[in-house]
Amino acid sequence: MIQELFSDRIGGNKFGTDTNIYKFEKIKIAKREAISKNPNTPLIDLGVGEPDSRADDQLIDVLNAQARKSENRYYSDNGIDDLKGTIKDYMARKFDVSLSTDQINHVIGSKTALAMLPLAFINLGDVAILTIPGYPVLGTHTKYLGGSVYNIELKEENNFLPDLSSIPADICKKAKFLYLNYPNNPTGALAPVEFFKEAIAFAKKHSIIIVHDAAYIELTYDKKQPSILSIDGAMDVAIEIHSFSKSFNMTGWRLGWICGNTKVVNAFKVVKDNSDSGAFIPIQLAGSYGLKNSEELIKPTREKYKRRLTRITAILNDLGFNVKQPEGTFYLYFKSPKGTQSGMKFNTAEDFSQYLIKEKLISSVPWDDVGNYLRFTCCFEATLEQEEEILSQLENRLKSETYVF
Repeated sequence: MIQELFSDRIGGNKFGTDTNIYKFEKIKIAKREAISKNPNTPLIDLGVGEPDSRADDQLIDVLNAQARKSENRYYSDNGIDDLKGTIKDYMARKFDVSLSTDQINHVIGSKTALAMLPLAFINLGDVAILTIPGYPVLGTHTKYLGGSVYNIELKEENNFLPDLSSIPADICKKAKFLYLNYPNNPTGALAPVEFFKEAIAFAKKHSIIIVHDAAYIELTYDKKQPSILSIDGAMDVAIEIHSFSKSFNMTGWRLGWICGNTKVVNAFKVVKDNSDSGAFIPIQLAGSYGLKNSEELIKPTREKYKRRLTRITAILNDLGFNVKQPEGTFYLYFKSPKGTQSGMKFNTAEDFSQYLIKEKLISSVPWDDVGNYLRFTCCFEATLEQEEEILSQLENRLKSETYVF
């Protein structure tokens, strides 16, 4: 009986019967097999998409102390004033963005914010414009509500920026959202001010809301990623989502915020108020402490990622790969080889990813959405001494083969 009750949005009466194996499951299966066959060789996991360190002791101490206070046990609903005020000051100090507290609301992680936004805006037949490769949550929930997704490709020759002029007029007419994500996962690219100006003009022309996912905005290296809200006119059409997960290593704590256009934020508040009861108050107070001390707390993480990314980039380029060091995030995104001199052939990045796991015990994530690309992350657990050993092993395992491009 139950099999006939599943909603169409998750597969209807076919739910749970799909025999297709998706890429992340294939990776998990290959990893288990490789580890089983090579119990004495540690797998180098460069596929993890989350920080490798725990939150700083200062943040944990604030959480601990605040959790012991009886007055912090209640629901926080749409958030506490302390955090909103700190976010307001942080956005002004860090990104030259002027906000009122009415334009700010905390979220239980940026993923949750992206899942909730369509509830406030998507009707049957509406469209969300998403970039690929990219994070699909906003699009998934748009489709759940009877909308559709239009994917616009991020190409290397365009510096991994979407060509907004290529979007058909009929899509623009039906679109409610344009989703952007810079620094970008998985490409590591930043978006310049000129592109944001173009995106804002595009959104105004077509009455579209820009959703800028800024989860990695503090993880940049030689350049800075501006907030889209710092650009003239952005407040008319844009909101920005920030996260504590990547910058402060607070991944499982689930805390972030949405800010920007007042009407969009207020609509989000209504949906959120009917969906959750707010993040635990001590977590919000720890987040507030983190923002007040952001430079001190984020600097070691930023330095670690830059050091590792620089080293992995050099290893790959020495082996003939054409890798550009990312300007932000903790990812390396590069073209997959076509094969090896020993006769292996890779028709897709997934082929190469499976080869690396099975033959070299190196785990990665393939992206075959726009060309054949692989994503390495530098988020592997290691002390400074262990880090060098792991990177030396990576180099030795990769250079035992010659690659054909």
